[in-house]
Amino acid sequence: MSDPTFGISITQIDNEPRPAITADMSVIGLVFTAPDADPSVFPLNTPVPFYSDDTAKVAALGSMGTAPWAIELINQQLGEFQVAASIVGVRVEEGADTTATIANLRGSLNSRTGMYALLDAGSLLGITPRLIGVPGYTAQPAGLISAVTVGSGGADYEVGDAVTGTGGGGSGFAAEVTAVDGSGAITAVTITDPGNGYTSAPTLSVTSSAGTGAALTATVDLYSNAIVAGLPTLLDRLLAVAVVDGPSSDQTAAINWRDSISSKRIVPVETAVKVLDADGDVITVPASPAVLGIAVRRDHEFQGRPFHSWANQPVRGIVGPARPIEFSILDGATEGQTLLANNLGIIVRGENTDGSVADGGYIYVGTDTCSEDTLWTFYNQVRGRDYIHLMFIKTLRYFLGRRNIDRGTIEDVVSTMTFALRDIQATGDLLGFRVSFSRDANSPEQLRLGRFTVSFQAEEPPVLRYLGIQSARYRPALDTLLNDLLAQLDVNA
Repeated sequence: MSDPTFGISITQIDNEPRPAITADMSVIGLVFTAPDADPSVFPLNTPVPFYSDDTAKVAALGSMGTAPWAIELINQQLGEFQVAASIVGVRVEEGADTTATIANLRGSLNSRTGMYALLDAGSLLGITPRLIGVPGYTAQPAGLISAVTVGSGGADYEVGDAVTGTGGGGSGFAAEVTAVDGSGAITAVTITDPGNGYTSAPTLSVTSSAGTGAALTATVDLYSNAIVAGLPTLLDRLLAVAVVDGPSSDQTAAINWRDSISSKRIVPVETAVKVLDADGDVITVPASPAVLGIAVRRDHEFQGRPFHSWANQPVRGIVGPARPIEFSILDGATEGQTLLANNLGIIVRGENTDGSVADGGYIYVGTDTCSEDTLWTFYNQVRGRDYIHLMFIKTLRYFLGRRNIDRGTIEDVVSTMTFALRDIQATGDLLGFRVSFSRDANSPEQLRLGRFTVSFQAEEPPVLRYLGIQSARYRPALDTLLNDLLAQLDVNA
């Protein structure tokens, strides 16, 4: 037996609620090109951790590609008492053209290349990025064939007949006939490869041994971007958000691009920015690294808690937006307000006018994600809920396997969750919450299997983005004036 016959036995009791363990939400995952980088420091398709002020690591990236100016923009946004941002970088090979570079940046989920290499950061580095950027390549349309319409089905076709396209400026499209009627008329076509690079609809033809007379029409998606389309899967697995750049050409192009996105984890930015390069020349670059830097600054201002928006914040280190966007906080009929109404963040000049958002400098204004669910329109609420979920994962996993299901264990789990949410509410980052263990969510059979369920509800504060002021005349003041005059006249009489 382990207890002594003659001696002292000390048993440590472990039946208390656990202190909350939180996650770092401010690590940037940056996917970039750097053609003259040192491959021994930044191997291709490999997550590499570094601080943005690490001069040796930054020098190893060289001067070409998207990495140098992206890191410079991030550093320019850092606030008081901040010396660097924590970055997990993934370098990809620059392709022969934009389409090839986008393919390399997106990479493969199965082989963990391109941006999907960030999925290995946690296991390889012990760091998980929660702010993602792929600057420079999120606005270009992929030029995919999104649909095939059957105008005339013809006759004598068979299921499996191949459909191909010629012209349109792209390549790679393939489809096949998947349904015909009794006369062999085509009733359905399925796209097997949407191709890429199409700028107009290709002419479609059907390869058939006997079929004739079919008329098919292709529809080209002129707005979707391949990287943006692949981001939701990555972001859901990382519990992260990505800042992506729009076309930055005009309002119509920006809104069309925005309409191709649907994810509560994607934060769209319309405006590119002008910066000075190493030679002192003005160049135009995407704004997403600057917005990521603002996010890091804001998290730092609130001790790492991501419950606050990045809107109405100065953008530093730029000489202006790529194009002027008319904006007034008093008038909804401006381009800036229209873009904001479509969830697009903008960067505008602060001017000493009544409707400007500031008296000087350049200001980022943006509060929204591309979510179709209005409950998760604001990115600060999405990130705040991620913070809570990660806190529970990291804290409650301690109980697994260590404790049996009994009253004490359930009480400790409920108390752990309650105390953690109470502390978040105390900082003003939650409006309220409730934690409950109910019979409806639990049964004796589930308890026998070693399972029980605890429910929680919480409400993150929404962003203040509209303040209504009602202005009217105040007639009672005249009554007061009359009473004062009459009283004074009575006294004088």
